[in-house]
Amino acid sequence: MIYDPAQPRSKAMATLSLSIVAVLLCAFAAMSAAADEPKRTLKNNMTEVYNVLPETATTLSDVFAKGEVYGRIRMNYFELVYDNAPIHDPTGFALGGSLIYKTAPLHGVSGTAGLYTAQNFGLLDKDDALFGRCGKGTFSRYDKMEEGDWGMTVLAQAYLQYHFHETDVKIGRQIFESFLTKSNDTKMIPNTFEGCTLISKDMSATTVTLGYLTQQKLRDHTEFHDVITYNDGKGKTFNGFDISRWNNNDDSAAHRGLSHANLTAADEDTENDLIVAGVTNKSIKNLKLDLWYTGVPNLFYSVMAEPNYEIPLPNGWSLTPGLRYMQQFDDGAGGVGGAALNGSLAGVTGSANGYEDADSVDAKLYAARLVLKKGAGSLLAGYSETSDDADLITPWRGFPTAGYTRSMGQYNWEANTQSWMVKAFYDFGKAGIIEGLRAGIDYAYMDFDDKKEQLGGHRKTDRGNIHADMWYKFPFLPDLEAKVRIGLVDADRTKEGLDPSYNEFRFELNYLF
Repeated sequence: MIYDPAQPRSKAMATLSLSIVAVLLCAFAAMSAAADEPKRTLKNNMTEVYNVLPETATTLSDVFAKGEVYGRIRMNYFELVYDNAPIHDPTGFALGGSLIYKTAPLHGVSGTAGLYTAQNFGLLDKDDALFGRCGKGTFSRYDKMEEGDWGMTVLAQAYLQYHFHETDVKIGRQIFESFLTKSNDTKMIPNTFEGCTLISKDMSATTVTLGYLTQQKLRDHTEFHDVITYNDGKGKTFNGFDISRWNNNDDSAAHRGLSHANLTAADEDTENDLIVAGVTNKSIKNLKLDLWYTGVPNLFYSVMAEPNYEIPLPNGWSLTPGLRYMQQFDDGAGGVGGAALNGSLAGVTGSANGYEDADSVDAKLYAARLVLKKGAGSLLAGYSETSDDADLITPWRGFPTAGYTRSMGQYNWEANTQSWMVKAFYDFGKAGIIEGLRAGIDYAYMDFDDKKEQLGGHRKTDRGNIHADMWYKFPFLPDLEAKVRIGLVDADRTKEGLDPSYNEFRFELNYLF
C-alpha cells in the first residue's frame, strides 16, 4: 500500500466540488416547504427516528393510498492523511440518498421498501479502490474491480411487518439494532440484514428482542452475503490482487481465519445464520438491565450482561455507573480460524503469535463507566479490558466497547487490550445558546499487546485518539443538518518502524423530506 506521487489527489477540485454540492443542496432544501412536524429526525449516531407513520388502513385500497414516502438526500466527504507512513488512502466524496415507502397497516400487516444510492464524484481510480479505507463507504470496492462501477444502488430494505399489541414481527431485508448488530449509518448506505425479527414490549417495563438473520449487506456492498464467512472463494483477482475477499463479510472487524477456504476445508458451512436474543428491563426505578445472546451456530456465541443505575444528585445532576461483562464461547471457530482476527492462527495449535491457545476463541470483556449529566450536557469516563485469550468476533457493525471506550475508526477488543476514554457532550440548542448546534469530543487511549504486534498476532500499536463531532440543524429548515467529524490518532511505530498515526476528516449533509 505505497503511495504513488504520480497520482496526486486534486485538493482544489475536491474543495470546489464540495462547495458546489453544498450550495446546490442548501438551495434545494431552502426551496422545499418544511412540514409542521418532520417525518423523521436523526439521532447523534445518524439512526433514523420516525415521527410520522402511515395511518391505519380500513380497506385494501387504503394500504397504498395512505402509505408514506420518506426521502433523504445526503452528501459525504472523507479525507484521511497519514502523518509519516507511506500509505495511500484516497479521498471519498459522494452524493446519494434514499427513498423509503411504508404502506398503511391493514389488520396489523404492512410493508416497507427502501432504495438507497451513492454516486461517487469520480476523483478516484482503480488503484484508489484497492487501498481505500475511510472513504470506501462511498463505493463498492468489489463492484469497481469487477464491473467498473463507482456507484452503488441497492434495495437495502424490503420487509413485511405484523404489529399486534406491543409486538412487531418483521420478515425480509431490514435494519436490525441490537447489542452487536447495527445499521451504523454513518456513511452512505446502512448495514442491513435478511431474516426474521421480533421486538416486543408486551411485558411491563421489558423489551424482548429476537433475531434469526440469514444474510448481511455491509455498508459498501450492493449484494447480501454470509454473516461470517470471509472471502467468497471464487479466486477473482485484479492485477494479481485478490478481490474475492470483498465479496463476502469483509468488515474491518471480520475474522479472516473464518474464510471460505478454511470453512470448506473443515467441512463447515459457508452459509451461516446469526441468532440474536436480548432482554432490556427497567422494572426497578433508575436501574436498566441488559442481557444479550449473539451466536453463529457450530462456530461461536457470546453473552453480555450490563446494569446501569442512575443516581439522582442535587441541583438537577445525575450520576450513572455502568458495568458490562461479555464472554465469547468457542463452538468450533477456533479450530477453523484461530484466536486472532487477522487469520494468522488458522490451523495452528498451542502457543503462537502471542496467543497461548491459538485454536480457541474463548474470550472475555470487562468494561466500566461513569456518566455525569445535567440538562444539555454530559461527561463520561470509561474503561475496558479484553482478556488475554482471543480476539472478539463482531463483524456486524455493533461494537463490544461502544459507550465505554469505542472511538471513531478505532477497534479495541483484540486480546489483552486495555482502553480508557473520557467524553464530553453538549447540546447548545437545548441550553438556549445556539439553536440547532450539538457537539461532542472524546479522548481515548488504547494499550495493545506489544508482544502480539511484534509476533504478528495483530498490527495495532498503542495509541491516543482525539475525536470530535459537531451537528448543526439549520434554523430556517430543521430537516437540513450538517455534521463534521474529526479524528486525530497518535500511534506508536510498528515493528517495521512505520508510523501509523493519521488525521481523519469527515463532512456530511443530510436533508430529510
